[in-house]
Amino acid sequence: MNADCPESLATTISLTVKTEQAAEFYPLLQRGFGIKASVPCTIRELLCNSLGLDYTYVAERITTIFLNGKATDSMADVIGEGSTIALSAAMPGLVGATMRRGSYYAAMRSSITCRDTDSHGARRQGMVRIKLFNLLLDELGTSFLSEGIFVTSSELENLFRGMPDIFWDKCDGAAINGESVAAVCLKESNFPGRDKTLILSIVFT
Repeated sequence: MNADCPESLATTISLTVKTEQAAEFYPLLQRGFGIKASVPCTIRELLCNSLGLDYTYVAERITTIFLNGKATDSMADVIGEGSTIALSAAMPGLVGATMRRGSYYAAMRSSITCRDTDSHGARRQGMVRIKLFNLLLDELGTSFLSEGIFVTSSELENLFRGMPDIFWDKCDGAAINGESVAAVCLKESNFPGRDKTLILSIVFT
């Protein structure tokens, strides 16, 4: 995903759908999507300041966090340009307990635990990749989709082509850069540039 692509130059794909259709977008949210944020910043700054999440919600609900593929116990760990952060509510079983932030069992995963860094540097607008899992899909997914997320053209093509016909039949509208199109036309669309950055924006009714 091109982190330097200005938002004003990115193609915006808009869909108006029923709230009950939100789950169709969950595979994309699990694989990861881009957002713009001021980086470098701490995990706490990203979640509470950039994304506007309540600190109590973050502390109590987002119990498992992976930064660039490694579990983290510190909200002070630094997120840089192009970082990937995976967010999850509590997962069941011993594996879930081991990966949980601040867990008694955290020592069991010392080799895959993120280490804090002080390399903040000068801040600028950059792209961060977010992944959502389990209960957070329902709780945060629609908010991210409503705000607009960055995805590649290939990711969006694969998502749309895998959606059932009934999804397209229920859509209340679609647009490309503000120009209305038939929603079902997006199913077979070939967006220009295999790895071009697009903005996906969803209106839920």
